[in-house]
Amino acid sequence: MSEYVPPKVWSWNKASGGRFANINRPIAGPTHDKELPVGRHPLQLYSLGTPNGVKVTVMLEELLALGHRGAEYDAWLINIGNGEQFGSGFVAANPNSKIPALVDRSGATPQKIEYAIDRYTMEVKRQLDVLDRRLAESEYIAGNTYTIADMAIFPWYGWLAKGWLYGGGEFLSAQDYKNVQRWADTLLARPTVKRGSMVNRTYGDPSSQLHERHDASDFDTKTQDKLLAKS
Repeated sequence: MSEYVPPKVWSWNKASGGRFANINRPIAGPTHDKELPVGRHPLQLYSLGTPNGVKVTVMLEELLALGHRGAEYDAWLINIGNGEQFGSGFVAANPNSKIPALVDRSGATPQKIEYAIDRYTMEVKRQLDVLDRRLAESEYIAGNTYTIADMAIFPWYGWLAKGWLYGGGEFLSAQDYKNVQRWADTLLARPTVKRGSMVNRTYGDPSSQLHERHDASDFDTKTQDKLLAKS
C-alpha cells in the first residue's frame, strides 16, 4: 500500500465511508426538512442511547425518582447513523447537530435564575480582571507586540468592553476595566481589525456589515448601507 500524502489544501471531495459516513462532514446546517415531533410533556428530549445521551436520561430519571414532577419528559429517538441530526427541526434545536438536544416548552420566556446569573457574571468579571491586570503590565496580551493572542481574544472581550457583545457591557461595568478599554481602543484603531470585524457581519450599523467578501474593494462598494442605497 502506498503512503498517503496529504494535499497542500484539503478539500472534501468524497464521502468518508464506513458506518459514520452520514455523520462526518465539514459543514453545518440541515441536509433535509424534517420537523421534530412533540409529546405531551414540557421537556422534549431528542437523543440516542450513547454515553452522551444516557447522561441526560439518567439525570431526568433521578430527578423524577426524587419527586420532581417537572422533570417528566418525552424522549424521541434521533438515529445519528442515518443522519437524522441534520434534519431542519433538530438543527433549529441544536445548530451543532449533536445529541442530546433538550427543548423546554413549559413557557415562552426563559426563567432568570439568580444563582446562574451570579455564577457566570462572576466568571466573566474574573476574566476581565485577569485581562485588565495583564494589560496593566504590557501593551498587548502576550507582551509589547501585537500577536494572534490579541486577535483571538479581541472579538470576545474587546467587543464586550465596547458594549457590542449581547448588550452586556453596562451590566458588567465593562467601562471600569481601564486597561482592557485602552487595549480595545488600540486594536480598533487598526484598519485590519476594523475590516475583519465587518466580514460576514449581519447586525449593527449597515455600514459595518459586509455580508460577503470576494475582493478588497468590497469594503468600499458592497457594505450593506451601499447595497441598500442601490436597491
